[in-house]
Amino acid sequence: MTRKKKRTPPSTTAGAPIESALARFQPLLAPEDYAALLAELDRPLYPAFRANSLKCDPDLALPRWAARYGWQLAAVPYCPTGRWVTRSETPISATPEHRLGFYYIQDAASMLPPELFDFSRASAPLILDLAASPGGKTTHITARSGDRGLVIANDSSADRITALRIVLSTWGSINNAVTHFPGEKFGAWFPETFDYVLLDAPCSMQGIRTTESHPMRAITDHEISALAARQARLLASAFLALRPGGQVVYSTCTLTPEEDEGVLDVLLRQFPGAVRIEDLQSRLPTRAPGLSGAGPREFDPAVQGAARLWPHRFGTSGFFAASITKTASVSAPTLDAPSRPLERTGFEPLTPAETRDILQIFQDAYGFDLNAPLTTQDLSLWRRGPRLFAFPNAYLERFSALPVQSLGLPLGEEGSDGFQLAHEWAARFGLRFQNGVLTLDEIQSQAWLRGEDLPLSAAHPDGATLVIRDEWDRNLGRGRVQGERLKNLYPRR
Repeated sequence: MTRKKKRTPPSTTAGAPIESALARFQPLLAPEDYAALLAELDRPLYPAFRANSLKCDPDLALPRWAARYGWQLAAVPYCPTGRWVTRSETPISATPEHRLGFYYIQDAASMLPPELFDFSRASAPLILDLAASPGGKTTHITARSGDRGLVIANDSSADRITALRIVLSTWGSINNAVTHFPGEKFGAWFPETFDYVLLDAPCSMQGIRTTESHPMRAITDHEISALAARQARLLASAFLALRPGGQVVYSTCTLTPEEDEGVLDVLLRQFPGAVRIEDLQSRLPTRAPGLSGAGPREFDPAVQGAARLWPHRFGTSGFFAASITKTASVSAPTLDAPSRPLERTGFEPLTPAETRDILQIFQDAYGFDLNAPLTTQDLSLWRRGPRLFAFPNAYLERFSALPVQSLGLPLGEEGSDGFQLAHEWAARFGLRFQNGVLTLDEIQSQAWLRGEDLPLSAAHPDGATLVIRDEWDRNLGRGRVQGERLKNLYPRR
């Protein structure tokens, strides 16, 4: 990937935080590596995105998007669905595909952790994302696991839960439950339960490259120590929640050794004989090993198997990731998890007769076999008032009393004028519908994307919800028939 030099080096534009970080990290690098790092910081950090294999075939979609929007793309070497955008006529944030969840904009370094999971270990895995917001890595896990089993996407920050819910909904994830609890609790609440756990830990964000999602700021030794102590508690909780033979991926967007190799070193000492740090060097196009030590502190040699992404290695932000296998059972005190059954929040399962009626509606209105995704994704239909939802059976069977902020995917809503399909379901499965579809020409599509209603040239049942496509076979959501006009239900967010 060839990159032109920036006119102004990042160290000048970002100011003291980057200079402070460089002073901290220089002793950790050989002189030639430090020179390469400085040279890298004078080059642009290209935006990147990851295609959504739940909604499109990336092999077909990526070249189409590149041609349509004037993008020059370069592959992210460790993520098959990830691409850098090295030139663009249309910003990647300004397309309908982005708005409808066909891809997720993400720093390329952040694509590494979900790629480290070996999902062949379980066909319908139980996955815990312990610090999930804003949800980029959660969407990645959902796609890589085929949206099967269950992902519990947890975050301890109430302010970040809404963003997490919106991201998962836009992505089209079904087999997920969003929770809001301290991550330190899960190991005692659900000991040796999960097949996979991701801990993308809250950190000091000392990745050297300043981005919108990971701004650089000055950091003190005291703050680093406090963060490292919390990260160690979170990783211990993740490890305790993991079943023997399961896999934890630990990652941070910082390069401070205390928060990276230092946390792994604590885990190895805390659970001797039960922790294996996998060697990731063969998984990367260039070796990027962990540190053997920092200053007077020496780490367990096993931590060198982790991946330390200095910016000059792959042209990314600074990043750290490790894959951990639990090789033996461990004992620890347990606690009762919070309890609030779904029925107490107004939800109730559909009866078999009600489920058959909904299946028939989808068959008659859209030529869509709703039973296929219900079976493949292992889902059940529930309602709260007039609204219908598809919920993952893995949650209902294993965690049904655990309070959730959101669960599954909306299916639609029943009303006096019939059934109205939910946008989320249409956006995920609408390209499979055979009936109830309206295809727009280029002029109509532009008006639709501006939020305008459209006149109808053909007769449709009043009140019917149609799935909208364009000539590029893009799924543009839904419209509601109102006489001779089509009410625009394209999402505003």
